[in-house]
Amino acid sequence: MNNRRVVVTGIGALTPIGNNLQDYWDNLIKGVSGAASITHFNAENFKTQFACEVKDFVATDFLERKESRKLDLFSQYALVVAKQAIEDSFLNTNEINPDRSGVIWGSGIGGMKTFFSESVNYGTGNGTPRFNPFFIPKLISDIPAGHISIKYNFRGPNFTTVSACASSTNALIDAFNYIKWNKADIFIAGGSEACIFEPGIGGFNAMMALSTRNNDPKTASRPFDKNRDGFVMGEGSGALILEEYKHAKKRGAKIYAEVVGSGLTADAHHITAPHPEGLGAKNVMKLAVEEAGITPSEVDYINVHGTSTPLGDIAETKAIKSLFGEHAYNLNISSTKSMTGHLLGAAGVIETIACVMAVKNNIIPPTINHETKDPEIDENLNLTLNKAEERTVNYALSNTFGFGGHNASILVKKHIE
Repeated sequence: MNNRRVVVTGIGALTPIGNNLQDYWDNLIKGVSGAASITHFNAENFKTQFACEVKDFVATDFLERKESRKLDLFSQYALVVAKQAIEDSFLNTNEINPDRSGVIWGSGIGGMKTFFSESVNYGTGNGTPRFNPFFIPKLISDIPAGHISIKYNFRGPNFTTVSACASSTNALIDAFNYIKWNKADIFIAGGSEACIFEPGIGGFNAMMALSTRNNDPKTASRPFDKNRDGFVMGEGSGALILEEYKHAKKRGAKIYAEVVGSGLTADAHHITAPHPEGLGAKNVMKLAVEEAGITPSEVDYINVHGTSTPLGDIAETKAIKSLFGEHAYNLNISSTKSMTGHLLGAAGVIETIACVMAVKNNIIPPTINHETKDPEIDENLNLTLNKAEERTVNYALSNTFGFGGHNASILVKKHIE
């Protein structure tokens, strides 16, 4: 049982810089920003008037109209990427054991848009309680996992992880573990989020967490830059087909990469601020490296949480230096949130996809929008500033950290036949 290996055999991506895997990856490498003025609602009275929205998404291009009306936007996104991942994996769902096939999904907030809309409708009415019969099924965070399992007849483990911005990395890690533990052979795992509307923007504005660079949205997400002033809200979804290695080989599946390590820790420090020395971040990366059975010096790339917040970026670089020592200066570091914005509960999966593609293609996506060095961030670290870099990538690590002090790291390895 302990020898069961886990590989990635399919990918789906719906992001602010591409509505499929290839467009997403191409735009990451080009350094394209997904930030622009908000179109989902009139944001003229908000402190932040821009975000990284998914572009040109029409639900009925992918779902039947009747079906789409029963789904919150975050569930629509989930079903789209699940379909992409299934198709990309060339998985014939009629030829696998449904009882050994599961779905684990992640979402930090779930159907907040539905809750807001229904509350507004009630509040502006005459007090008569008229609610959509699909109000609760549209709202609950676990519903994408349910819809995906029903659609593909996956009758194995089925649940949703909620750990704020670490949610979808948590989902991937749980799927990785369930396969290793011989509880299942295959998973659709990932996450989705859709919070670019009044309470989402207003709530994070009230926390002073969002950038307010309204005059230049495209450069607002600027991790590690001295003049960073908060994160940029993103939305979208990502999915991976995680599969036991022999199961994948038996059906002749293509393999993108192997998942070899994971870590889960807590800061136990503050509800929103990171541990100032990055203690939880250091510990979670250490666990992932140890589980993979490698030394820290073998890691080539870290896709950092890197939200472009004043405290978070400093704490994470401290954690990297503490764990990796001198090797911290040999590896590549980048924050793809500089392009996608912060997808909250879906951030981890799209950033893990970036790591998978980095090990497959030997290219490091950049950290864009960097202009001014921050004296509190070691300038000798290779933060892959403003331009992608080619290098051999055998191991890549993805970090995601969530409000509440939740930390999750997942480590992927190049697959060589």
